Amino acid sequence: MTSQNQKKTVSLVLGSGGARGLAHIGVIQVLEERGYDVRSISGSSMGALIGGIYAAGKLDIYSNWVCALDRLDVLRLLDVSFSGTAIFKGEKIINTLQELIGQQNIEDLPIAFTAVATDLEESKEVWLSSGPLCEAIRASIAFPTVFSAVPYQGKTLVDGGLLNPIPIAPTLRDLTDITIAVSLSGNAKVIPEEIPPVPEVPEERNKYHQKIIDFIDNLHRKENDKEDDAGFFDIISKSLDVMQSTIASFKLADYRPDILIEIPKDVCTIYEFERATELIEIGRQEATARLEEFDRTI
Repeated sequence: MTSQNQKKTVSLVLGSGGARGLAHIGVIQVLEERGYDVRSISGSSMGALIGGIYAAGKLDIYSNWVCALDRLDVLRLLDVSFSGTAIFKGEKIINTLQELIGQQNIEDLPIAFTAVATDLEESKEVWLSSGPLCEAIRASIAFPTVFSAVPYQGKTLVDGGLLNPIPIAPTLRDLTDITIAVSLSGNAKVIPEEIPPVPEVPEERNKYHQKIIDFIDNLHRKENDKEDDAGFFDIISKSLDVMQSTIASFKLADYRPDILIEIPKDVCTIYEFERATELIEIGRQEATARLEEFDRTI
């Protein structure tokens, strides 16, 4: 760590990508350890969730909580919606988040924060930089058909990653030294073996997990559809990855950050939140490698 790094102020951009967003925690840990001073955060979807929690000063609390979750714990956070417009309501997740970090307004946070959502009717980005933090996060993670849309000031808001999976634009007017962006759509790569393995779950619990997953899968799977062998969530995951990778490449062509940290898109699917410990370590490794490369150029 150099004195130069200790003085660098940072605008941090955290991209969308479901469970891969847990790697953002590892990235932030490395930034802090190397002396970077994060002054501003912009995030889409899972990037908004992790970024908002960090801006609120509660990342350690969240990290300890999420690393203790197994797959059954994750499934218990999913409140099935019978509205016909989405599989889950998303209320249980946000209520749990409020219990962890409290009810805070964005404008009162010690770090400037913007959550990016999508206005479904107007087909445009909405930048949420004031008002209740958890409400902004809820809007930014509301992926259509999976989580219910969020009514907000006469708008219908859904996941920010639909239009901007790596939202650099909200940071362009920041008076910081550098912009660091974390994309969750990096090229596929083999992850080193030393990453901590995910603890095995007893066989009887695995069977219970599978029954729950099969139930959720069947909520949106057409009966007698013999042609579609893939599960609903696998289709969602792959479709989201294709869409976000394409959009992210265009956004990065328009707005190039000073440092780009890329998390390989094949490290997990968008819903494997029980792999938090592993994904945080991946974030740490990718951040360390990229920052060391950056240090050699200055």
